[in-house]
Amino acid sequence: MATTSSTQEANNSRFNAEAAEWDNNKKHVESCQKAFEAIQSYVPAFADGTSKNLDVLEIGCGTGLLSFQLAPHIRSLVGVDTSTGMLDAFNQKIAALPDTTPANLAAVNVLVQDADDVHIQGAAAALATRRGESGHDLPYRFDLIVSHLTLHHIPSLPSIIETMYKCLRPGGWIALTDYEDFGAEAIRFHPVDKREGVERHGVKKAEIEEVVDGVGFNEVRVERAWVMRKEVDAEEGKPKEEMDFPFFIVLGKR
Repeated sequence: MATTSSTQEANNSRFNAEAAEWDNNKKHVESCQKAFEAIQSYVPAFADGTSKNLDVLEIGCGTGLLSFQLAPHIRSLVGVDTSTGMLDAFNQKIAALPDTTPANLAAVNVLVQDADDVHIQGAAAALATRRGESGHDLPYRFDLIVSHLTLHHIPSLPSIIETMYKCLRPGGWIALTDYEDFGAEAIRFHPVDKREGVERHGVKKAEIEEVVDGVGFNEVRVERAWVMRKEVDAEEGKPKEEMDFPFFIVLGKR
């Protein structure tokens, strides 16, 4: 398995190169729309009408395809990513918002390893100041953590899930979406030239459920959320064709 640093370098190189055209890929847009719908369906605050009270942390926010869908329904969102190209695209969207639409979003360049990371804390503080809050209890913690198509890039699932747990307020939720490792054919989700930096070709449902439960989350569920059909490249005697890739949502409450 690649080292964390080499994996990170490979991912950053790829995503920096693709950032400018990322949102033009219909499958990127489709999968983020489906992730948003799954979050709305499974996270209690969206069902009971209290989502506007949520402070959200998004791991692997990219260009903000999911972030900007969530924004109108929540109080604030801090997105984190390690790709400068993706974050540049995110911040260009914030800059393009009309003056009458106060941004409740911020994005920072950091590999999340510490709940008290100064970049995350600073972004959360800036958003709180923007909405006129003062005397906030420190350090900042979140009500909901989301990520989409990020888990399969992360070397250690136990480490990132434990960090998420520490980033949450008591009663806070994780809602993480990714595609499932359903066997050998799952590798075809990524074309050969994009497999460097991919830690696992999908995530095994039983594995992620065991990790989340082991960290200490309650009400742990891993639910099939949707299936995405996408075209895959020809390789090793297999034709270029369309395949179905199942996606799940991982839920847990601190």
